[in-house]
Amino acid sequence: RAGVVAVHYPGLPTHPQHMLAKKQMRGFGGMVSFEVIDEQAAVKVLQSVRIFAMAPSLGGVESIMSYPKLMSHAALSADERRDRNISDALLRLSVGIEDIEDLIADIDRALTAAGC
Repeated sequence: RAGVVAVHYPGLPTHPQHMLAKKQMRGFGGMVSFEVIDEQAAVKVLQSVRIFAMAPSLGGVESIMSYPKLMSHAALSADERRDRNISDALLRLSVGIEDIEDLIADIDRALTAAGC
């Protein structure tokens, strides 16, 4: 999708640490982050998902979407977040046990609603 400007997941061969992750892991896990076109789109995606719960925690079996700018990294200044490569358009997923097709459809619908 044109509105998704980056996907961060060590299971992707294009990830800079893919080979290291491949050596150290049996699977690549359920943590994925992605960046959309801008902060407004990120907020709209958060508002539009139906299956993913918005939460700062990564625990539980349900799928969670978090917004680092306002959650896990809210105490950092914009410059500090930028220095850590945490953009204002970054969303983080902790994928749970729901059906993968339902999760994909949920994200797809939310990206469309956000104009991504």
